Amino acid sequence: MLRFNGEDFLTRHRGKSIMFVGDSLSLNQWQSLTCMLHIAVPQVHYTLERNGGLSIFTFPTYDVKVMFSRNAFLVDIVGESIGRVMKLDSIEAGKTWKGIDVLIFDSWHWWLHTGRKQPWDFIQEGNHTFKDMDRLVAYEKGLNTWAKWVDDNVDPTKTKVFFQGVSPDHLDAGQWGDHTGATCEGQTRPVLGFKYGGGPHPAELVLEKVLGAMQKPVYLLNITTLSQLRKDGHPSVYGFGGHRNIDCSHWCLAGVPDTWNELLYAKLIQN
Repeated sequence: MLRFNGEDFLTRHRGKSIMFVGDSLSLNQWQSLTCMLHIAVPQVHYTLERNGGLSIFTFPTYDVKVMFSRNAFLVDIVGESIGRVMKLDSIEAGKTWKGIDVLIFDSWHWWLHTGRKQPWDFIQEGNHTFKDMDRLVAYEKGLNTWAKWVDDNVDPTKTKVFFQGVSPDHLDAGQWGDHTGATCEGQTRPVLGFKYGGGPHPAELVLEKVLGAMQKPVYLLNITTLSQLRKDGHPSVYGFGGHRNIDCSHWCLAGVPDTWNELLYAKLIQN
């Protein structure tokens, strides 16, 4: 695999726009890429703008925009008289994705949230409204709506589409063979070898199924297994939550997301 070359990345994408669309794991990768590019050309001027859920990091010299659009579910959540409704077959946000040269999508982390962290009150599919449903089933239905949008709206000669893959957490040490009840806290070494004891991530299997049925080409960065091995790569007690809310989901920077961007760069060069 080619070593990442930030200056080459910017030169190849002169005049183009790159957008990450997803949750805080997508933010993790966007932050990583902007840092990697800035380090490659530290003397080059850049600007950073934030407009609601959209962040735009621009290198004016190269006329390159690297954007992050916060959208945890990809499908819509709409306020209605009954409350906040997640519409599994609606994707109005797709309007903001049109005309972008490189799109990198991500979604999974927020599908598992319950209680106060859950940003919706009901799930709707067609004319049917549910208080809840199996989250993997809902995830697949939402992904199918996103896949249909890509198939209907993306011209592969103008836009390259990627899916980040499912970023794993390390909240259960039993997944890597440690049955002491530990988490990522205090982990200083990765899992040895090339296989993860916890096996394939169920959400990744759903994602691969959906991508395999699509008409338009979407490249899966396939970050899951390599990230599963990095139990040592999280902020742990040094994140925002400290000891009260250990972060074994997001990643330190520099760190694992840099590898995700190595894969992204290699595929972009290959294409």
